[in-house]
Amino acid sequence: MRTNKFIFFAVPFIFLTTVCFSQQTKIPYGNNSSAGKYYTVRGIKMYAEIYGSGHPLLLIHGNGGSIDAFSSNIPYFSKKYKVIAVDSRAHGKTIDDHDSLSFEMMSDDFAALLDVMHIDSAYVIGWSDGGINALLLAMRHPEKVIRLVSTGANLTPDSTGLIPVYWRDEQKRYESDKNTPRTNAKEKNDWKIFMLDWVQPNVPFSELSKIKCPSLIVCGDNDLIPIEHTAAIYRHIPHAYLWVLPNSGHATLKEHRDDFNRMADSFFKEPFNTFGRSAGNPQ
Repeated sequence: MRTNKFIFFAVPFIFLTTVCFSQQTKIPYGNNSSAGKYYTVRGIKMYAEIYGSGHPLLLIHGNGGSIDAFSSNIPYFSKKYKVIAVDSRAHGKTIDDHDSLSFEMMSDDFAALLDVMHIDSAYVIGWSDGGINALLLAMRHPEKVIRLVSTGANLTPDSTGLIPVYWRDEQKRYESDKNTPRTNAKEKNDWKIFMLDWVQPNVPFSELSKIKCPSLIVCGDNDLIPIEHTAAIYRHIPHAYLWVLPNSGHATLKEHRDDFNRMADSFFKEPFNTFGRSAGNPQ
């Protein structure tokens, strides 16, 4: 009885200790001083956190997001890659006081960041606006991208690049807020990053032919981006592959974390079949 009594009290104790330890050791991605550092990039201080070792893997988050957007993915990839998770210009800890903001400007930032880090080229995963940035990075700086995964990206800011119901909601926000006075830095920055998506991107599909690296183009079957638009991106990239996740919204890399992580990792490591595409297998 004494032994059973001990087990009775010990099990809750072990459980509580494990929970407490887990909570104490949870990594605060995006706010981790032991992994984070500021880099001087094109007139701003860009914040990035580095995890793991191996081939460099650049992670680019979406509009209004930060490094924390990849909290479901960094633990997996940091076991195999040198993960470089970045707060984009005007996002997270990367402060930008300039009035203008563009995807071209941001993609140039990432190329410059790799230069500052003395990294010749990297694998890239971009989500939403980060997916747009990944595509533009490969277009404008092809030597910097080994392979890329772009999920939830659009090339136009209208109802062809966004599902109509979402575009109408954004239109209502613009109309209701466009004349609102903005008196502090946060309000001005929030409006600047909203306007980034309201008027951009404006990338002709024909420009995608500049992307020479193998590219995995991803969306959910219930994404904010119409499947037809994602498929058009795929068709215009010479060495591209299309993956539509069933039962998924815009947050493919969160809603289907394990599948996404494994697929991206597999894509980085080995050539995919082309299913008869004339471009041939990527090398």
